Amino acid sequence: CRSACARQLAPQRDHEMTSEFNAMVTILLTFQVLICRNYKGDVDMAEIDHFLPLLLQQEEEGLLSPAITRGNVHFLWIKHSNLYLVATTNKNSNAALVYAFLYKLVEVFTEYFKELEEESIQDNFVVVYELLDELMDFGFPQTTDSKILQEYITQEGNKLEVAKSKVPTTVTNAVSWRSEGIKYKKNEVFIDVIESINVLVNANGSVMSSDIVGSIKLKTMLSGMPELRLGLNDRVLFTLTGRDKGKSVAMEDVKFHQCVRLSRFENDRTISFIPPDGESELMSYRINTHVKPLIWIESVIERFSHSRVEIMVKAKGQFKKQSVANNVEIKVPVPSDADSPKFKTSTGHAKYVPEKNLVVWTIKSFPGGKEFLMRAHFGLPSVENDEKEAKPPITVKFEIPYFTVSGIQVRYMKIIEKSGYQALPWVRYITQSGDYQLRTNS
Repeated sequence: CRSACARQLAPQRDHEMTSEFNAMVTILLTFQVLICRNYKGDVDMAEIDHFLPLLLQQEEEGLLSPAITRGNVHFLWIKHSNLYLVATTNKNSNAALVYAFLYKLVEVFTEYFKELEEESIQDNFVVVYELLDELMDFGFPQTTDSKILQEYITQEGNKLEVAKSKVPTTVTNAVSWRSEGIKYKKNEVFIDVIESINVLVNANGSVMSSDIVGSIKLKTMLSGMPELRLGLNDRVLFTLTGRDKGKSVAMEDVKFHQCVRLSRFENDRTISFIPPDGESELMSYRINTHVKPLIWIESVIERFSHSRVEIMVKAKGQFKKQSVANNVEIKVPVPSDADSPKFKTSTGHAKYVPEKNLVVWTIKSFPGGKEFLMRAHFGLPSVENDEKEAKPPITVKFEIPYFTVSGIQVRYMKIIEKSGYQALPWVRYITQSGDYQLRTNS
């Protein structure tokens, strides 16, 4: 299952990913087909006219499904902005592969047009058709890496220019994500281990849910065609080799970039790969564990009828004293009819954002173990609103460099290249807030 997920991040020409699945790909605006590419001709072009009525019928019945069937034709669809991207097939196709391809379409079009919406499709029909022809051939996914596509399909205004009469060798190489002949004066690899913490705390102060979502991102500036081997303190690896599991991490839902040799990882947990040039995400993972909120919030919100509302918020850094959280933003909801704001803070500054009914308390530097206080005073209208307002949670945004909650570590990075040059790997750890919410009683 992990292998399938990893491969499906970017369909390529390898054996696992070239299963035939698509007859037709269509991009629609509501009730209007914008563009359609029929790859095999075994599904009638008129079939797409049945998609939106079937979708509306499912919405009315409250039984909305990502796959809709009419007779022997299957519609597999996603929605992006105001567009529907629909793959149509009459085979028992690999649904995960179809959806991976549709999301890859969105990614490639966004790389080209910045925003994927009705106008960008209408202004670039020629480019879209050219991309659709390169992304898939007779129902088989082909080159889906936007960096490679941009080598020979370039865009100037609304015109298509073919940059080279010959398709780059990267398209037909086994290593289609990296060009040959890359040279750097100084060979370096920058590794960023970024973890986002998702936390939900109820009004009583109990942690209802928490997990860690991580990713390892690379910025590769290496000459030639190097092979890299990355070692982590992976708990499964430590178990296989009989090492102490105390400082290891159990990763779940691991997904890799297409460059990683999955068979090698499955056999001995070695992350071996030939990297793309420049920036890329090597892998992502999730750690399902109980996380103590790194920035703890206590709040008291007192509302005096027909008069005023007073808010007291206390923030405490529950991480080690040697670390510092940067650019902390604490967003506190206030009643929609509040006015005349007054603030007092022990550090940072607070401002009222009336269009969002929020007080935003900003602290540029928040050391671990410290505690800060913010008080806010708002006036209320003399006539009370009878409608009960929802009670949105307090949300917190922050970033802590040189720190990971899970304890994940890059144990080594080996760089092997036939010329034998020396290269420097640099590692940086960052912890940041994800979906970080604390509910209130008031």
